[in-house]
Amino acid sequence: MNRTPVQSTNVTSIGYDASTMTLEVEFTNGSVYQYFDVPEMEYHNLIGAESVGRYLNQNIKNSYRYVRT
Repeated sequence: MNRTPVQSTNVTSIGYDASTMTLEVEFTNGSVYQYFDVPEMEYHNLIGAESVGRYLNQNIKNSYRYVRT
């Protein structure tokens, strides 16, 4: 999955696959997580957030199934 670099202290890049509704997040420590059944609007909100890390913590983590890849 192609990811877009973002300005964040703990997130390096974010990708989204609309066909599977999968959000992929690469953290600065090198870990990559995939979140499932994420609406495309959440991806756009995350990319456009003033604080990517805060948006991720408040709206994505603990809200969607995920796996560390």
